[in-house]
Amino acid sequence: MKLVIQIPCFNEEATLPETIRALPRRLEGIDRIEILVVDDGSTDQTARAALAAGADRVVRLPSHQGLAKAFLVGMEASLAAGADIIVNTDGDNQYCGADVAKLVAPVLEGKAEIVVGARPIDQIRHFSPAKRLLEKLGSWVVGVVSGTDIADAPSGFRAFSRRAALQLSVFSDYTYTLETIIQAGLKNIPILSVPIRTNECRRPSRLVRSIPSYVWRSVLTIARIFMVYRPLKFFCLLAAPPLAAGAALVLRWLYLFLYVDPTRSRAPSLIAAAILLVLGFQLVAVGLVADLAGVNRQLLEEIRLRLREQRFGHANLERSP
Repeated sequence: MKLVIQIPCFNEEATLPETIRALPRRLEGIDRIEILVVDDGSTDQTARAALAAGADRVVRLPSHQGLAKAFLVGMEASLAAGADIIVNTDGDNQYCGADVAKLVAPVLEGKAEIVVGARPIDQIRHFSPAKRLLEKLGSWVVGVVSGTDIADAPSGFRAFSRRAALQLSVFSDYTYTLETIIQAGLKNIPILSVPIRTNECRRPSRLVRSIPSYVWRSVLTIARIFMVYRPLKFFCLLAAPPLAAGAALVLRWLYLFLYVDPTRSRAPSLIAAAILLVLGFQLVAVGLVADLAGVNRQLLEEIRLRLREQRFGHANLERSP
């Protein structure tokens, strides 16, 4: 049983050595542990610091491509290295390295294929009240959309079985955290969360540069992935308000025509009702077409899974110089 701990990072020369040294080198049930660092086009000496601190492998991206891309590159490299379990952590030493064991245990026991580390949100001192509220609210929304029960959806400290890693894709170029949970729920991949510890904050978050921007990007990510995997439900939800409003106007017109004054045409109400009903039915029609396209997507994903299984079956990743 091989575990690969991947660390996507950008300009983490100062904190990466401490992060690597805190990671376990032996775990019960694991025969071999490797540490893989994905250098996302850093302009400092991140790659050199990683190797000096004991990283087994470093993948260097030619330019800064963002967290989501670095995460995907790390997953591909981990699969190619023959990982049975992949643990993802951050290079800023935010998470307690010893808690890798807590993430891996449910995968080894067959209880889950994805395990997300839940931070003690209320105890993290550098989190403002607004950020704590948004973290909890965001996790709740992701849970509703995906049908999962993950206490800390934005957490990047998580473990994946090989099977789960082969099935996941990331469409966003911003982050992978919310999208992978929603995919797991919609694809019926067993997922759970476990409590983990955090270390003192060493630097401000580079992902959450402003609360409004983070919220907006998160909303777009959730809507996009929901539209991809549940198109009919998504468009029916969009169609519900105009259909309800149109039906209400029609009922109002009928009531006024039958019981109040049948001589008045009330044409504006009928025109508004017609526009709303047409809009609603068009959205439903789009949902039906998208749902049919989703069948083809499922077939393509199944083909992709088989190809990835063949590709990463016995592949090896060369060591970085």
